[in-house]
Amino acid sequence: MTALETGPDTRTSWMVCPSCAAMLYAKRYERAGRVCPDCDGHGMLTADQRIEALLDPGSARHIQPSATAVDPLGFTDSRPYPERHAEASRRTGLPDAIRCVRGTIGGAPLVLAVMDFRFLGGSLGAAVGEAVTGAAETALAARVPLVLVTASGGARMQEGILALMQMAKTSQALRELDDEGVLTISVITDPTYGGVAASYATSTDIIIAEPGARLGFAGPRVIQQTIGETLPAGFQTAEFLLEHGVVDMICHRSALRDRLARLLALAADSKRPVEFADDENPVRADATQLAPRDAWQSVRAARELARPTTLDYLAASFDEFVELHGDRLSADCPAMITALARLDGAPVVVIGTQKGHTATELAQRNYGMPTPAGYRKSARVLRLAAKLGIPVITLVDTAGAYPGVTAEEQGQAVAIAESLKLLAGLPVPVVTVVTGEGGSGGALALAVADRVIVCENAVYSVISPEGCASILWKDATAAPRAAAALRVDSTSLLELGVADGVLPEPPGGAHRDPAAAATALRQALRHAVSDLARLQAAQLLDRRHHRFRVFGLSTNDQEK
Repeated sequence: MTALETGPDTRTSWMVCPSCAAMLYAKRYERAGRVCPDCDGHGMLTADQRIEALLDPGSARHIQPSATAVDPLGFTDSRPYPERHAEASRRTGLPDAIRCVRGTIGGAPLVLAVMDFRFLGGSLGAAVGEAVTGAAETALAARVPLVLVTASGGARMQEGILALMQMAKTSQALRELDDEGVLTISVITDPTYGGVAASYATSTDIIIAEPGARLGFAGPRVIQQTIGETLPAGFQTAEFLLEHGVVDMICHRSALRDRLARLLALAADSKRPVEFADDENPVRADATQLAPRDAWQSVRAARELARPTTLDYLAASFDEFVELHGDRLSADCPAMITALARLDGAPVVVIGTQKGHTATELAQRNYGMPTPAGYRKSARVLRLAAKLGIPVITLVDTAGAYPGVTAEEQGQAVAIAESLKLLAGLPVPVVTVVTGEGGSGGALALAVADRVIVCENAVYSVISPEGCASILWKDATAAPRAAAALRVDSTSLLELGVADGVLPEPPGGAHRDPAAAATALRQALRHAVSDLARLQAAQLLDRRHHRFRVFGLSTNDQEK
């Protein structure tokens, strides 16, 4: 920031916003957490300022990292490296570009490692690498989440190849946390580049970015100078990265503490046993007690635009949810929703396809047809559920996986196949509810589950009735006949053993009374999750294997 001298103490007078160059009253800027009231630009904070802003008052306990070599190469450019290092330490009051502490946020314990860009550009050297590794080891020993706040220009050149080795060292430490089921979160602040971006900043379970924060391996100047490429507007900013599937969410600094508190509380509660109050299970598991259904009428009801969507159910059937975005490779598929949520206080992962209620929403959500990025996003969050040991709930309402050219180019079949295999071996309870259309492999990719529930007016099929009619009857108007022949309706699905139960809907369908439909879904999920939570992982996997192993066998062979 730039202060304007208007009095004897310039620190309390006026300044220029580093983002928009507007004149600001410095005290107001500081009170706002260094966020500009005009442009909302997020200015830099020191490590100590961030620790104070995030942790519960009085909870911080400093972690002293092991000593590292100050000048391993005997490096000198225009000045000896030890002189530069000592000057940075005097100026910042830090031993190096990071501060690590234990503490609590909202009462939830964690280890917090915060980088400080003022110290040689937040560069990654031996001291920073050791501090991050030590913080990870402390988190592992205490079985508490690790939160990393990054700000860096890259690896420290003055430490040469030993600085490069810190990327591997810190990645190894985070891998150990993965193996032991300890949650990791990174908070990306501006800027985060180079070796930090390509190691611990982006290898955490959840990546949160501040608005406008830049993140990348190679900076814009390097890219332009190296290959002469013109970069798109907003390149490498948080908004750009969210669109391209790299970060889970953008969180304003004013809301960051609360967001972290919710995530940490979910992780802490994942270790507690699932306990739900006893009430009536609305799901009907006996097909003989259900009336025959007209298959074509079911198809039409399942496609009703006013039916509740995944986001509707997340808002109405669950206590809270935090949506996660991106496949960490290239995109954030809007047709696939992934979230951490609570069901009667118990942490769960919710994954579902999303259509919409209007023509605009349908177009924005790709008509509920996931791309390969959607299935990769789902797979990433499924692995997080397995790591944390929390149940998975999938909500299916899709005509099928997106069949476009770009989807084929990006490996749609491979993405679906990988999802099927991942779910087959997922060591946590999986409950699927077909809430509308269950279209072919695009639906099954979310439905390799321990318990499959079909809403009364939902359908589930290998192909759409229209597609079947066009191929076999050579007449798309034969769709009603095809629907009946395919037995796509909920009663038939229960009779065939594909569904474990049918969830009744309000009179006229879920779209007539979405609140009642959401209440019924909540009750059904409570029973399904609590029943499955009693089983050990080996039992779950054995039962899941048997469930799908017998499909297509004769009745006698199924009973063997």
